[in-house]
Amino acid sequence: MTVALPSGKARRTATVIGAVSAGLLVLSACDKPTPLATVTVGTNSVHTEASCYNDGSPIKESLLQGCLNKKAEKTVKVSMDDKVRFGVDPEIADKGWTLFINGQQAEQEPFKKTYRTIPGSAFFAQQQQQQPGAPSPDEAQVSVVETKGKKLTGIWHFKLEKTS
Repeated sequence: MTVALPSGKARRTATVIGAVSAGLLVLSACDKPTPLATVTVGTNSVHTEASCYNDGSPIKESLLQGCLNKKAEKTVKVSMDDKVRFGVDPEIADKGWTLFINGQQAEQEPFKKTYRTIPGSAFFAQQQQQQPGAPSPDEAQVSVVETKGKKLTGIWHFKLEKTS
């Protein structure tokens, strides 16, 4: 009884394919996605990964201001009467999170639940005294900020545009 063995060329090809597959598997493990934050207004919902995230460790002080000032890539339209719903992954809620509006901390204590609702008017009413360099009174950058004690460990940005 004889057994057919693959030729040398077939073995080399199989070895190369196996090595490439293993390499891709290792590389995919390096780019672990960050937890998500979501904003929902009515039926419009957007989510994003963190613009700055240090996998649960504090973001370096030297990078913090640049992270807070990054422009949001996701935009949601909001009227003053809308309810703005924020949702975060459980691992963000476990550590605690707070909101920053236009780079300024809006709350003193971190929130520890995965979901909360805030009236749309809260994001635009604060901007009545227009300061130089501040965004238009018809928009607000809202940042979901994960905290660990007094340190910031993750930042997610959303732009809210005021509609009539």
